[in-house]
Parts: sequence; C-alpha cells; structure tokens
Amino acid sequence: MSLNRNCLNNIDAVILAGGLGTRVSHILKDKPKVLAPVGGRPFLDILLERLAGFGARRVVLGLGHLAEAVNAHLKESSPEGMEVITATEPAPLGTAGAVRFLMNRIKSDPVLVMNGDSFVGADLCAFVASHAASGAEASLLCAEVDDTSRFGRIDIDPDGRVKSFAEKTGAPSPGIISAGVYLFNAAMLSRIRMSSGPSLERDIFQAMETRSLHAMTGRFPFIDIGAPESLDAASDVVLSCLNG
Repeated sequence: MSLNRNCLNNIDAVILAGGLGTRVSHILKDKPKVLAPVGGRPFLDILLERLAGFGARRVVLGLGHLAEAVNAHLKESSPEGMEVITATEPAPLGTAGAVRFLMNRIKSDPVLVMNGDSFVGADLCAFVASHAASGAEASLLCAEVDDTSRFGRIDIDPDGRVKSFAEKTGAPSPGIISAGVYLFNAAMLSRIRMSSGPSLERDIFQAMETRSLHAMTGRFPFIDIGAPESLDAASDVVLSCLNG
C-alpha cells in the first residue's frame, strides 16, 4: 500500500494534556507534565514536531494544570506552518470529558486524538490508512509490549476488531495495550457528545459493541512520562527513535 506521507494535512490532531501529573509533580515542580524535559527538550515540542513530520497543520491542545506556562511556551516555540489552538479545562475532565470540551474546536473528520503524556513511535500514516480501510467509527493504535502490568490489556481478533478490554492486574506479562492514540469519525464524536462519562476507555469504548472498534497493532517505541521511572527512561526511548 502506498502511504501519503502528509497524511495529517487535513486531519486535526487533538492532544489531551490537562492532567495534574501528580506522580511526577515532585520532579517537575512548577512545570506541567507536557513541558517535562525529555532528551533536553520540552516534551510538547517533541510531540508537535513529530505530528508536523506527518503533515499536521492544525493542533488542538487541551490544557489544565499550569496552562499559562504552556501558553507562554507556545508563544516562543511551535513548528512553522502549524496552527496550535489551546483551551483550558475549568477542572480535570478525564479523557472523554476533555474531548467533549474541545469538540467545538475540531474541524476535521476524522480527527486524531492522543494523550499528551505518551511518546508513540508508530507510523501514523499507516494508522490513518488502516482506519480508512476499516470502515469503523473509531480506531485505536495498540502496542505489543513485554509487560502489561501498568496498563489494561486489549484482546483483538485476527481482523483487527477489538474483542474485549481487561483492567490492569499488576502481574507482569506480555500483551497488547492501547497506546493512547485514536482516530474518531464524526459518528464517534457524536457518541462522546451524548455521553456524560469522563473516561474514553471505561465509559465510551467499553460501552460500545466492541467489534465496532478497529485496532491497528504493532511493536514500536512507546513510553509514557506519567511516572518517575518512565519519565527517567523516556529520553533514551525518544532519542533512539528520532535518531534511528
């Protein structure tokens, strides 16, 4: 399959960065999690640069804790040719609540939604193509990992349809997890709008007929920066991906 390397040219990218960052607040002090230094750079710069590499031109950034620091940073640093629209949640809203809050700023169909505390080294153009071919109203980008203990597992059938979700158990074992990157069609946004639940994972996805959810699965660099140990390891993961 020939992939369009500017696949996000006409797809808005929504970054959910409104979390409190409680587990790493003692390390970051007065910095929001999305500005955590990773490989000597603010993490947000890495996310925006990576999106720009896939052709993204319009980003909607959902903020919360220490939003003013992010807005000040963006005045000094954002990729050329990219429009970054910010909106600050009045209180922590959860992932579904944040998408609901940002919905009137989203202009594209589909829209890419991603967590602002994870680095995902997958091919987003392959993900866009996979979603388009699936005909599903929502697609999840999923990672094959050696240890699922910090994450909920996802069971996927051979056709790439989600069969079930399982809560994290704390027991180390290999498996498939959500990488926190999604593609939503307008029908999915309508579903989120009509729901009142705060969580995409628990209140939206698990309430759906799971086979209507498509998943693209792969083994690729993936790390979140939401815990001290993963924040400490993030620089090596990110730099090896970007330099490799």
